[in-house]
Amino acid sequence: MGGLAGRNPVTWDQLQVGAVAAPRVDEPLTITDFVRYQGASGDMNPIHHDPAFARKAGYDQPIAIGMLAAGRAATYLTDWLGPQDIRVFGVRFMEVAWPGDVLVYAGKVTGRREPPGERLVDVEIACARQAGGQHLTAWATVVVHS
Repeated sequence: MGGLAGRNPVTWDQLQVGAVAAPRVDEPLTITDFVRYQGASGDMNPIHHDPAFARKAGYDQPIAIGMLAAGRAATYLTDWLGPQDIRVFGVRFMEVAWPGDVLVYAGKVTGRREPPGERLVDVEIACARQAGGQHLTAWATVVVHS
């Protein structure tokens, strides 16, 4: 994808409106992924790991923890444009993801501007379920130094 901090930074000229990052395809989601994220984040809602609880809540099985995919979207962004100088990062959750789902991340430049002394790009990140449906969308504004 380029843009890793200190290696192959993406240049201002490469970040034209409409430019896209290489997509990233994750491994299938597992309940173990959910539990590991829950332990790290402190969000121990049983709907993400307890099948009986999930059924009582109206689901056939535990549902993915949304912030896990949001964190992976942020990693996708930082792998693309670097971790420094992210000014804005937001996420909108759209559809539940399930154990076994494969999430695919794609990024696109949606805007560029040059306020005095800076170069800023706006990007959108889509996170789709490979089986169909949009799990989340994210957006960011990043300072470009190159």
